[in-house]
Amino acid sequence: MWSKWKLNGPVWAGVTSGILLGLFLKMIEHITSVKVYTLLLNVDYVPVLKELKLSEPIEFALHLVISVLLSIALAVFLKQKNWPRGRSLSWVSLVCMAVGLVLYPTTVLSIRTPELSDFAALLFWLAGHLLYGIALGWLLTSSRRASAKIGKAVMRKRRFMD
Repeated sequence: MWSKWKLNGPVWAGVTSGILLGLFLKMIEHITSVKVYTLLLNVDYVPVLKELKLSEPIEFALHLVISVLLSIALAVFLKQKNWPRGRSLSWVSLVCMAVGLVLYPTTVLSIRTPELSDFAALLFWLAGHLLYGIALGWLLTSSRRASAKIGKAVMRKRRFMD
């Protein structure tokens, strides 16, 4: 089981990458009026949540919770695979793009979000998820390398102390 300390890296990677994705899509929506940030925060299709009137900060917090859960799942998977950094980063980026592709059709479940056929919205959405995946992969592999370095330093100190 992972200790609390080992979860810190994936949690912060998820929060940081999630904030980056949110800021990117909010900027795109502000500049172009394409409702990709609205789609990111949309919960119109979630049975219990659709009944509630949620504020933007609460919807964004829900987005960050999902980002952290995805980050932890990916970190556990990467730890088991022990791939080189480049392969791990590529894999995380592809998974995040796939998540974006799977989530994009939820746009049909709301009148507030882009049309399913809105090609510009799809491109912005996928660009955001690619950016998210690159950031998340970079942060996860950086934290894994940092953990390995700390582990090696602890082992050297133990050998020195013995």
